[in-house]
Amino acid sequence: MSKPIVAIVGRPNVGKSTFFNYIIGKRISIVEDTPGVTRDRVYAEANWRGKYFTFIDTGGIEPKSDDIILSQMKEQADIAINIADLIVFLTDIRAGVTSADKDIALMLKKSGKPIILVCNKADNYGKVSDDIYEFYNLGLGDPIAISAANTIGIGDVLDAIVDNLPESNYNPEEELVTKVAIIGKPNVGKSSLVNKILGENRVIVSDIAGTTRDAIDSEFENEFGKYIFIDTAGIRRKSKVNENIERYSIMRTLLAIERSDVCLLMIDANEGVTDQDAKIAGEAHEAGKGIIIVINKWDEYEKDNYSVDKYKKEVYNKLSYLSYAPIIFISAKTGQRVHKLYEMINTVANKNAMRVSTSVLNQVLNEAIAIVQPPTDKGKRLRIFYMTQASTKPPTFVVFVNDKSLFHFSYERYLVNQIRKEFDLTGTPVRMIVREKREKE
Repeated sequence: MSKPIVAIVGRPNVGKSTFFNYIIGKRISIVEDTPGVTRDRVYAEANWRGKYFTFIDTGGIEPKSDDIILSQMKEQADIAINIADLIVFLTDIRAGVTSADKDIALMLKKSGKPIILVCNKADNYGKVSDDIYEFYNLGLGDPIAISAANTIGIGDVLDAIVDNLPESNYNPEEELVTKVAIIGKPNVGKSSLVNKILGENRVIVSDIAGTTRDAIDSEFENEFGKYIFIDTAGIRRKSKVNENIERYSIMRTLLAIERSDVCLLMIDANEGVTDQDAKIAGEAHEAGKGIIIVINKWDEYEKDNYSVDKYKKEVYNKLSYLSYAPIIFISAKTGQRVHKLYEMINTVANKNAMRVSTSVLNQVLNEAIAIVQPPTDKGKRLRIFYMTQASTKPPTFVVFVNDKSLFHFSYERYLVNQIRKEFDLTGTPVRMIVREKREKE
C-alpha cells in the first residue's frame, strides 16, 4: 500500500540537503509561517521511471562542538536504517574516506539493507576516476560520482535506486481512495477507533502508551466510500523520547500524515487540549491536510447542557489556527457517533481538493475589495489586479498586486476568510501566495 522508503545518510557537509532538494524541489509544499507550528520537512514523495518512493533526508546530523560526536551520527543513522527499505550513503569525494565514513559504512552493512554509495562534489565529472577508487575500501560496491550542486550524475543515482527498490504494492490508483491518518498522543484511543470501524481487532489495543510502533494501514469500504485508515504511533514529548524505536515511530507518524488526505486529530476528552496536541495538530496543519478534531471518550466526560459549546470554545482557544476544523464528540469504546465520521471525512477531503475557476474566484475577490478597501501606506495604496488558484491539497491561491510590502497580513487574513466563507472550505487550510505585477503587464 505504502511507497518504499529511501533514506539519505552521511556525515555533515557532504551535500545531503542539496541532493535531496534537487530531487524533490519541485514538490516542496508551500507552508505558512504560523507561530508555534513551524516544522522542518525532511521527507517528500518522488517517482522515477514509473516507480514511486518516499525520500527521507537525515539532515541535522550536526555535532554540538568541533569534535565529531559519533553517538549523534549513530542515532540518526539508526533511525534511517530502521525505517528505510534502501539507503543512499552520501560521501564527499574531495575529502576522501574519513573515519566517520568508515563508522557509518559499518553500521549500514550490519543492517543487511540495499546500500547505494554516492560520492558527491565530483564537480569535474569524468576527471575524478583516481579519487573514487579509495571509496571501494568501504566495501559497499561501486561508488557513483555526482555533483549535486551542478546536477551531474543524479540520474545515475535514481536509476540505481529504482533498480534496487523492493517490490511494492503501491498503486497510484490508491489516490481514488480516501486515506485517513489517525493522529494524536499515545493512549487517546486511536487503535480502538480503527478496531471499532473495522469491526474486528485489527490493531493491538492496550492501555500502555506507545503500543503502536508503526503506521498500520487498514482498508475499509461502506456505503460512504472506500477508505484506508492509517493508525499511527502517538507522538510523545521530545523529553520523553529516549529510545531510537520511539524516534522512528515519530518519523513514521509524520510520513503517515504526509500521505494522508484527511487527519483525524484525536483528543482525550478528560485531558483536554495539551501542548503536545497542539504540536501534533501543527504537523497536519503545515502539511496542508484536511483536519477533523475528534474528541474521544466523551461517554466518560461529566457534562451538562452547555458542555459541547463550552468544550468547543476551549479547543478553538488553544488551537486557534485550526478554527476551520470541525469538531466531533465520539466514544471509540462504545461506538457513539463513530458512524458520523464518514460524511465528515468525505466533506473535508473534497474541500481540501477543491478547485475554483479563475472567473468565479475574481468575482469573489472584487466583492471582497468593494466591502473592505485595500490598505494604504504613506499615501500609496495596495492595488490587487487578480487572483488565480495555483494548486489543491490544500487550496492554494496566487494574488497579483502592485507592491507586496503593502499587502499586510491582516488583509491577507481577511481575503482568506472571504474565500473560505464563500466556498465553505470546512476542514482544510488555505494558502495564499503574493506576487508583484506591474500595471502595464
